[in-house]
Amino acid sequence: MLYITIIVVLLIFVLLFRVYNRVKLPKNVASLIREINTENLPEFITGKTGFANNSDVKIAYEIIESETSNGKSIILVNGHGHSRLFWPTYFYQPFLDQGYKIIKYDNRGLGESDWMNNWSNDNPYSLEDMATDTIAVLDALKIEKAHFIGMSMGGMISQRIAISFPTRIASLTSIMSTGFYDDPELVTLPKKFYNNIVAVTLLYGRKLKNNPQKMMLSLATQRLLKGKGTYKIDDKEILQKAFYELTKRNGLNAKVSNQHTAAIRTSGSRYRELGKIRAPSLVIHGTDDPLIQIAHAKVYADLIPDVKTLFIKNMGHDLPKKYVSYLHKSIFKNININQLN
Repeated sequence: MLYITIIVVLLIFVLLFRVYNRVKLPKNVASLIREINTENLPEFITGKTGFANNSDVKIAYEIIESETSNGKSIILVNGHGHSRLFWPTYFYQPFLDQGYKIIKYDNRGLGESDWMNNWSNDNPYSLEDMATDTIAVLDALKIEKAHFIGMSMGGMISQRIAISFPTRIASLTSIMSTGFYDDPELVTLPKKFYNNIVAVTLLYGRKLKNNPQKMMLSLATQRLLKGKGTYKIDDKEILQKAFYELTKRNGLNAKVSNQHTAAIRTSGSRYRELGKIRAPSLVIHGTDDPLIQIAHAKVYADLIPDVKTLFIKNMGHDLPKKYVSYLHKSIFKNININQLN
């Protein structure tokens, strides 16, 4: 028995060592965290804020107005486990510059939206429920129709809205997403990524009452998501946003990952319904996405009528500044197909 225990401990040590070397945090991470704790944080919420109600679920939103409005709106739909703070300014600023209103919101279970304390495996919510959360935000803002840009799980929610609420969507942009996460013909969660997430959680998620540990876990996870991408990410801003969540909002919900995963799995496949989408549609995916492999994008894109695609070489499961100009070019083209919206 002792021999088996020693072997298990050694295997865990080897795994942690390999991941530590593969997903190294920057050498100055400790000094970055000290800086963030002592200096003034940037203000990551700059728009008008409010709450929408979907039955008994409260959803926090933010709307950023353009100085010269064109009367049109873009709603950004977050991914799995990410609050509205995820969206980088460099991603949505060009839309503001063209006169669009930007709407961001926290999915249920995150940020200032309701955390679902009555959730259980026997009582999960679904992507369909989360889609109606989004519609509740539009209703609260008295916006009849908006352009939807959804990332990862947010792409799945946006697909559902395009199917079930076609009069509310002017265009669909689905980024690093899928039409059926558990498609048995495709890789669901790549083994390598799963092993890395487990190891990173063991490395940095052991003391989650400790803010620096939570910040390092956020950064390590984001570094994993870029996959083999050779581009740089802004380590300090990621740490700042995690600290902002912890100190100025409701913190990081350790239970939301299981909830969002269950929502995706409860909802199942949209393959048979994607053909109903009539909004101008664009599918964007990185060729090096380590979480949702590009094969998913190629399958579900083929099911959407008249869809356009943008597959970006070397991009992982994120929105790197290096490639954002390519994203904007394609998104603007998709939005402008329907000039009346």
